[in-house]
Amino acid sequence: MKKISIVIPMYYEEEVVNECYIRTKVVLNSLSNYEHEIIFINDGSKDKTLDLLEEIAKEDKNVKVLSFSRNFGHQAAVTAGLKYVTGDCALIIDCDMQDPPELLVDMLRLWEQGNEVIYAKRKSRKGESKFKLLTAKMFYRILNGLSDVDIPKDTGDFRLVDRKVVDTINSMPEHNKFLRGLFSWVGYKQIPIEYERQERFAGKTKYPLKKMLKLASDGIISFSTKPLKIIGGIGFVSIFISIALLIYALISYIFNLNNLTAGWTSIMVAITFFAGVQLVSIWMISEYIARIYDDTKKRPEYIIDKKINIEEE
Repeated sequence: MKKISIVIPMYYEEEVVNECYIRTKVVLNSLSNYEHEIIFINDGSKDKTLDLLEEIAKEDKNVKVLSFSRNFGHQAAVTAGLKYVTGDCALIIDCDMQDPPELLVDMLRLWEQGNEVIYAKRKSRKGESKFKLLTAKMFYRILNGLSDVDIPKDTGDFRLVDRKVVDTINSMPEHNKFLRGLFSWVGYKQIPIEYERQERFAGKTKYPLKKMLKLASDGIISFSTKPLKIIGGIGFVSIFISIALLIYALISYIFNLNNLTAGWTSIMVAITFFAGVQLVSIWMISEYIARIYDDTKKRPEYIIDKKINIEEE
């Protein structure tokens, strides 16, 4: 009998723990031809999230819990969950019920047909601001414009993946993972499944603007070196502009076309513009260097403080 693993990261989600478990469990119990496990990852929550998960795990031995020593982030939590899956396939889903666990039935049907990555594509996104919808749309356009890998638009981490895909992702030692990009990068047979994303069941989003920018940065830097090439292009353009200004200044001096001593404004604009270009260039390069630095330190991507219902090999 085949086995399904469900990976669910949680961060300050005491209001949705029980609803998430109940709805997910109802779907799994309806799939009589499959064994199952649910892996919850407590990403350093300090509320009652872990207590509630421990209570559920005591009653249901198919529920496994990983609890981090502190908050390491959503991508690290999903990565940890994938390390401990034992199923033939794994479903990654958020706990807020915006992504319906009921879609698993249709995903499994596509998986049984030989598809190895079934990624959920949003037809609509209820309960989200126009700002978030606009920035998300812009992000995917920019990312696909820069990246050599086509990352499907209007998708998140909500997807069903085959065991071989899980093993491939687990073999990658890099930090600052952008998982939805990695799932596209590894290839295999992939197919979308459309759905309507609902509003959160309860609580507030755990992805404020700061974390959204961090995720966007990880995505662009992890899957493109084009920003570095753009820096080179800006540098050459800047040199040509400087040469043009020099020629203009010499002609003005020779033919007395202008009083150059009165050009304070143009000088300041030129200085500040090129200084800005240099600082932005240094910032872009430093982002790439920072990723290299993180990997060379070889620190763990996360630290697990507690494991429940998990047998060590």
